[in-house]
Amino acid sequence: MLNILDREAPTTINPKRAENPAPAKSPSRRRIKLARPALAGVLALAIVGVILFWHGYFDRQTSSAITAPVTRGNVEEAVLASGTFKPTKLVAVGAQVSGRITALHVKLGDTVKKDTLVAEIDSTTQSNDLKTAQASLANVKAQRQESEADLANAQLTLVRQQTVFRNQAGSKADLDSAEASVKKITAQIAALDAQITSAEVAVETARANLSYTRITAPMDGTVLAIVNQQGQTVNAAQSAPTIVILGQLDTMIVRTEISEADVVKVKAGQPLYFTILGDPGTRHDATLQSIEPAPESITSDSSVTSSTTTSSSSSSTTSSSSSSAIYYNGVFAVPNREKYFRTYMSAEVHIVLGEAKNVLTIPSSALGARSADGSYVVQTLGDDGKRNQRKVTVGLNNNVSAEIRSGLSEGENVVIGEASATTTKSSSNGGPPPPMGF
Repeated sequence: MLNILDREAPTTINPKRAENPAPAKSPSRRRIKLARPALAGVLALAIVGVILFWHGYFDRQTSSAITAPVTRGNVEEAVLASGTFKPTKLVAVGAQVSGRITALHVKLGDTVKKDTLVAEIDSTTQSNDLKTAQASLANVKAQRQESEADLANAQLTLVRQQTVFRNQAGSKADLDSAEASVKKITAQIAALDAQITSAEVAVETARANLSYTRITAPMDGTVLAIVNQQGQTVNAAQSAPTIVILGQLDTMIVRTEISEADVVKVKAGQPLYFTILGDPGTRHDATLQSIEPAPESITSDSSVTSSTTTSSSSSSTTSSSSSSAIYYNGVFAVPNREKYFRTYMSAEVHIVLGEAKNVLTIPSSALGARSADGSYVVQTLGDDGKRNQRKVTVGLNNNVSAEIRSGLSEGENVVIGEASATTTKSSSNGGPPPPMGF
């Protein structure tokens, strides 16, 4: 039995391993050795953070001044307004007679001369009216010729009766009848003369109506719009329908809307410049020619319109008009030989009120309150970081830059604002909280 156990569990011993057994390494001890440097770095950062927090590094309030130098430059004070380009002359060419447009001889953008044929309207009715009037005139003239012949015969009869009566060979009644006949025929001729005049007027009217079927250009200009096309029927019974719109584009008029707050500052003859949306980098100079005495809203004033309104509607109109902005039109002309400016373009207009060149300037935000004598107080910052107050005299001021006439020198720095962080310590006892975990 002992032998069986010995056979089932044989053991062999390596003499070398028995003499020098290797120590077993623990995995947990190996991880601790690797984590020690990282833990030390984290602890060091935590200590530095606690020290900085303790001394208020993150919560300390800081403040610094924003400054700008006193420099030389140009200051311009101007009124900004928006304008609209319009031709010097803008005419709606319409029809004075009704009918169908049989021909249109121009197209959009054409340049036409005065009296150029623009369109034609069916002239059948007008042509017939002219023929009728001419026939009536001819009829009256023929009647006059007949009356003239009758008058000549009556005058001869009167002469014979006068001779017979003087020779006492005829009666007084025959003489009176001959005289009356002459007077009657003379009156008839006078009436026919009046009829001839009326008939001639009718002929001229019919001829004019016939000429109205040929619509011509009233001036030199460019076709800006075609309102009615060939084949359309126009009705001139109540108003003259527009066929085309002509404009003279060699010179453009800019109508500039000036607000009621600024209109008291501007006057005719002041210089101005403007830019257009398509070319904002190009400045165009001009001169303000005139300012219209009333705004365009005067045309809707109930006191000048012919329509009758109730008191409630008129009061509503008055209140709405009083609450809306009021603009006065300033007008100036611009040469446009190259057709660079187009009808109804928008313009950004600057009406120059005053200009100072090569003067000392500072930002307008550096100015303090205005004193009673008109001067201002500004703060300067010296090289040593100290602030001083200066009393300055200001010229032009466009709310961006201000002209300095006295009180400052070129190169000095003026305070225009403050850059500050306004955080404060938040512990209840005024000191930093104790470090966590220590």
